[in-house]
Amino acid sequence: MLTLIIAIVVLALLFDFINGFHDTANAIATSISTRAMSPRFAVLYAAVLNIIGALVSSEVAKTVGGKIANPADIENGTYVVVAALLSAILWNLLTWYFGIPSSSSHTLIGSLAGAVLAGAGSEALNWDGFLQIVEILILSPIIAFAVGYVVMTLIKYFILGTGNRSRSKLNRGFRSFQVLSAGLLSFSHGGNDAQKAMGIIVFALVAGGYQSTLDVPLWVKLSAATAMGLGTSIGGWRIIKTVSKKIMKIEPVNGFASDLSSSIVIQTSTHMGLPLSTTHVITSSIIGTGSVIRFKDVKWGTVTRMVLTWIITIPISIALAYIIYKLMFGLL
Repeated sequence: MLTLIIAIVVLALLFDFINGFHDTANAIATSISTRAMSPRFAVLYAAVLNIIGALVSSEVAKTVGGKIANPADIENGTYVVVAALLSAILWNLLTWYFGIPSSSSHTLIGSLAGAVLAGAGSEALNWDGFLQIVEILILSPIIAFAVGYVVMTLIKYFILGTGNRSRSKLNRGFRSFQVLSAGLLSFSHGGNDAQKAMGIIVFALVAGGYQSTLDVPLWVKLSAATAMGLGTSIGGWRIIKTVSKKIMKIEPVNGFASDLSSSIVIQTSTHMGLPLSTTHVITSSIIGTGSVIRFKDVKWGTVTRMVLTWIITIPISIALAYIIYKLMFGLL
């Protein structure tokens, strides 16, 4: 059992590392696109703030660790976690390879649900908790689009639409503000996304009998935060290219508005202990702010491709984790 727990911790940290270069790219893509920060500085800047954000709270970790299923009630809970992590890692690497900003949150939640179904049956899955998480995963991009639209509208009305100040001067000013907004967004990302790996480790610790509560040990917080920070330092350049160039042309003003809007949504969700997709939130905020500036400039073909990936991620992850569990542990 101890060997299995160690293997799970390694897999969870690997998932967190991949999450770092897969998802954090979204947090700094707008700043890199507008040249508010150099790519090298932006990546290191985001890595540090992700680590700090990951250490702040643990409510999301408790939700992931106990709301989808009760780990204490699942006989083969550690095997369930292994299958879930392998499924999530495979899907993350596949979407990263093709440069698609998919959601690490969607794939982890779907994979955990699929592995629970395979290992313990539908009665072990907490359907109410699972559907509540799926609901916020679905609603958060819509909310982020709306918040981005409102924030950009306010900026356009009160700042861009007043006086005789030139657009180029305003953009130079907002480029400086982007350094702050990108830092806030990276901090927010760490506070929500790193906790998902913490939650899956806690799930395994409870299932393996190493602890009886969903409290997150300090060593779990530190290791998950470090793994995400290291992953961030690598930089997900494929994802950065998609977010910064293939959705729409990003200017400092709507880059700042997108980062600020995303941070508001993510911080609110984290405070409520709800895991959401930072990928979906950030890209939806970009689309929302871009729609205010010039609706037709949004590259809706790229948006459609991303949305289709978002829709299929949870079902595919459920099926993939189910198959992995049955292939690896089905005879146990």
